[in-house]
Amino acid sequence: MTTYFSTRSSNEPISFEAAVMKGLAPDGGLYIPTSIPKLPSDFLTKWADLSFAELAFEILSLYIPESEISRADLKELVTRSYSTFRSDEVTPVVELSKEKQLYLLELFHGPTYAFKDVALQFVGNLFEYFLTRKNVGKEGTDRDTLTVVGATSGDTGSAAIYGLRGKKDVSVFILYPTGRVSPIQEDQMTTVSDANVHTISVAGTFDDCQDIVKQVFGDAEFNAKHHVGAVNSINWARILAQITYYFHSFFQVQKKFGTSSAIKYSVPTGNFGDILAGFYARRMGLPIQELTIATNSNDILDRFLKTGSYSKSDGASAEVHATLSPAMDILVSSNFERFLWYVARENVASSDAEAGATLNKWMQSLKTDGVITVDAKVLGAAKSEFSSERVSDEQTLETIKDVFTNISKGYILDPHSSVGVTAALRKLEGTDSVYIALSTAHPAKFSDAVDQALKGLEGYNFERDVLPQEFKDFANKDKKKLFSKADVKEVESIIEEELAKEKKQ
Repeated sequence: MTTYFSTRSSNEPISFEAAVMKGLAPDGGLYIPTSIPKLPSDFLTKWADLSFAELAFEILSLYIPESEISRADLKELVTRSYSTFRSDEVTPVVELSKEKQLYLLELFHGPTYAFKDVALQFVGNLFEYFLTRKNVGKEGTDRDTLTVVGATSGDTGSAAIYGLRGKKDVSVFILYPTGRVSPIQEDQMTTVSDANVHTISVAGTFDDCQDIVKQVFGDAEFNAKHHVGAVNSINWARILAQITYYFHSFFQVQKKFGTSSAIKYSVPTGNFGDILAGFYARRMGLPIQELTIATNSNDILDRFLKTGSYSKSDGASAEVHATLSPAMDILVSSNFERFLWYVARENVASSDAEAGATLNKWMQSLKTDGVITVDAKVLGAAKSEFSSERVSDEQTLETIKDVFTNISKGYILDPHSSVGVTAALRKLEGTDSVYIALSTAHPAKFSDAVDQALKGLEGYNFERDVLPQEFKDFANKDKKKLFSKADVKEVESIIEEELAKEKKQ
């Protein structure tokens, strides 16, 4: 039976429910499965024609014991979670270039037009499922509640809000950096009027927001009082739900486009959760030939794979660079810790406990010195799992324009997807490889970058061809948001005040 433990220790394993509801381990680590389940020997044929929801059910069943969620209940949770998507395929694949064998996995057909809906529609329903079960026969203050606290650099916030809005016994607080998310992303969060939804605009960067969230989780007294839960990709359920679209896209490309070659993936990467799901899919047995990390100028992952130094400083500064792909403007990729655990376990440790101790030492070094330095063996192991490319703002704009005018005429990429496509195009040069680039957001969410690349070109009209009516309607909606300094005590005070107001309603 699959259980879970912290990356920083291998103490008593916990259940799937406990890992999901806690989010972050008490020792500051992230939960991982005690073992990665293997696929049925005939999955390549048996699963090839399954729908997205059917595939999700099969994959999730390998990680969630039936003793925790019955197969009937899990199937209902999965079906409900993916019924909210605008595409019947949930995550369809489109062909960008038959000649180049370049495909695009569109992950933006959920309620908030971003890839994070794939996970957070499911996570929201999971939270509700577990709380409903706990609260059978309970009334008033005896009921179990959950206070979800998350940080966003853009899309996690709205996806979490839409996944949790109106959920009984759940309150959600989303922190985002003031002026560092797109106007539409902010509108998506602040126009949701449900009483259990709260947005906090923080005077700082995404890393400041993420640090505050981790400090909230580390505050034992606050946690005990308010039962804090996580929706950021530190929550294992987020990673688990994202594994499905690697399988689904793999089968789609083979079926729809007749591709039988080994498939590679290019993933625009900030917090490392999206590509980590690909790592798990590959470890389970999906024959992914290569996973390419595509970064913007916040390139800690690219620098690590080139040097073996995982450093907050790029040599010039240890600050987050504001880019045209703001959801990737992250100094430290939280989910990289999960991958580092496997590297430690397989290359420098003789036991799970020793791997946890090694990982803990590395993370303490990152906290105190701003850097983790690994030896050649560890770096070689990392390189065997991932390649990387760094993409500038200028290259991001060039690719948006090139795709629209030449590669796939009329197709419009958002800047994050452009980072992934740019990396794939580089890797495709001089090869006969097949690449699937992940498209993580609808272009309407990043109008400034798209306009910068395409304004004035024949056939391009943002208002007419790109902007959904739903986004146009934001201008007529009331907005609610709170403000805070980058200070955990001030944020905790705001949370307590808003929870008190909720109880009076």
